[in-house]
Amino acid sequence: MRAPVLAYIGLGANLGDPVAALQAALLALGGLPQSQLLRHSSFYSSAPIDSSGPDYVNAVAELSTTLTAPALLLALQQIELGAGRERPYRNAPRTLDLDLLLFGSATIHSPALTVPHPRMAERAFVLLPLAELVPEQINAADLVAVQGQGIWRMAG
Repeated sequence: MRAPVLAYIGLGANLGDPVAALQAALLALGGLPQSQLLRHSSFYSSAPIDSSGPDYVNAVAELSTTLTAPALLLALQQIELGAGRERPYRNAPRTLDLDLLLFGSATIHSPALTVPHPRMAERAFVLLPLAELVPEQINAADLVAVQGQGIWRMAG
C-alpha cells in the first residue's frame, strides 16, 4: 500500500446549476476508492477567463489518497463525464471541470498530466480558494498579479 498523498483538486462549472454540480462533485470525490475528502474551500464566483458563457462557480478540494496521480486523473475525468462534461473545443463552457492542481510535492510532466497545474498561478479562481486551504503554498506575488480578475466569495 502506498503512503497517502495530499492532492488538491480545482473544481469549476458554468453550465446548468454550477453550485449543485460542485456539491455533487465533492460527494463523488468523497467516494473515490483509496481516498478521503478532507475539506474544501468556499465557493467562488468568477468571470470566464480565456472562455465564454456565464460566470463560473469554483472551489478547491483537499483529498488524501493512495491512488497514483494518473489513476486520480482518470477518476476525476470519470466524475466529469458523469456530470455531462463535453470537450467540443479548448476552454469551452462546462458542466464540470476537475483539475489536479497539486499532488503532494510531485512534479509531473507527461502527455496526459502536468503537476503542479501549469496555469494555476495565473488564475484567481484557483489561487484564492487554494489559499484558504494551504496559504503557505501560495506566492504572494501571484495573488497580487491576479487581483484584477473578477472573483468573489459566495455566501453560504
